[in-house]
Amino acid sequence: MMLDLTRRLALAGDVVSWTIAVATVCLVLGALLLFRTQVRRAFARMAATEATELMEIPAKVLSRTSTAFLAALALFLGLQSLQTSARVDRVAVALITIASFWQAGLWLSAAALALIDRKRHASASTNREILGSLGIIGFIARVLIWAVVVLLMLDNLGVDITALVAGLGIGGIAVALAVQNVLGDLLASLSITFDKPFIVGDFLAVGDFLGNVEYIGIKSTRLRSLSGEQIVMSNADLLSSRLRNFGRMAQRRVAFTIGVAYETPADTLEHIPALIRRIVESQADTRFDRSHFARFAAASLDIETVFYVLSADYNKYMDIQQRINLAILREIEALEVEFAYPTQKLWLTRVPPARQPA
Repeated sequence: MMLDLTRRLALAGDVVSWTIAVATVCLVLGALLLFRTQVRRAFARMAATEATELMEIPAKVLSRTSTAFLAALALFLGLQSLQTSARVDRVAVALITIASFWQAGLWLSAAALALIDRKRHASASTNREILGSLGIIGFIARVLIWAVVVLLMLDNLGVDITALVAGLGIGGIAVALAVQNVLGDLLASLSITFDKPFIVGDFLAVGDFLGNVEYIGIKSTRLRSLSGEQIVMSNADLLSSRLRNFGRMAQRRVAFTIGVAYETPADTLEHIPALIRRIVESQADTRFDRSHFARFAAASLDIETVFYVLSADYNKYMDIQQRINLAILREIEALEVEFAYPTQKLWLTRVPPARQPA
């Protein structure tokens, strides 16, 4: 009789314990999901505004909380009200450890990406040099975060990470030999990040290819050509090439030559370089260098002029050059001087008739 009563009380106790455990799991999971929903709504409201608020990044990080982590946390708390075996306790501890470290990796990655995105938006108009570096920095940060998270997780689970790290070092050599081209592009991207031979927005000439830098990635850099198509070049090939960066041009040197006819009088020819100098100096954003009667060409008397446009903008240079050309044309016409063009002169000589023999 007492044995039956004891069994019934034990069974009733188990039912109560399991009821409390299930209720705890449901209540904790429901509360955590409700909290996450509220955080996500708050983040959506803050992200919809242009201003960056103080709590926007924490809200973004917390909104990345996974349902699997919340379920594992609720299950672990629910098991605390039960009398379980040592094996079940070990499994529960291992489960919550894995879930916690995994969630920590998600939070840290989200925080790193949020900070990088904020820096990108803040530097978009003021500091273009950093834009190409942020993507590479973000990739490196995520790799480091997850490497540390995985190692700490294994260490807390009782795995000897010293032997693991040593094994990874040996295996890493073999992997590096197998993917040396990819690693070469990765190292080249790091070189671009720290050395900054070009940045996003620069206009590059690489061999026969011309284009604006649109994106600097881990393996490749993308250019937008003048004709509209996208040019993708590996970072290693790009750095091994000789490239011209027109985005770093502070001013543009312009040299041009005009040729006048050989019939131009010397006094008029002497006056033309001074006339061209006056025309160039009358243009804004220019610096005159020189203008000289340079050479006797095959069909013209050549006058060579050099000046500088104080801007890297190609359209601005062409506008200035057009105004200079039109002004020179009008002045040369006013002087009644002809521009030279390839001509040939044919001289005809009358040959006296041959004498008839007597």
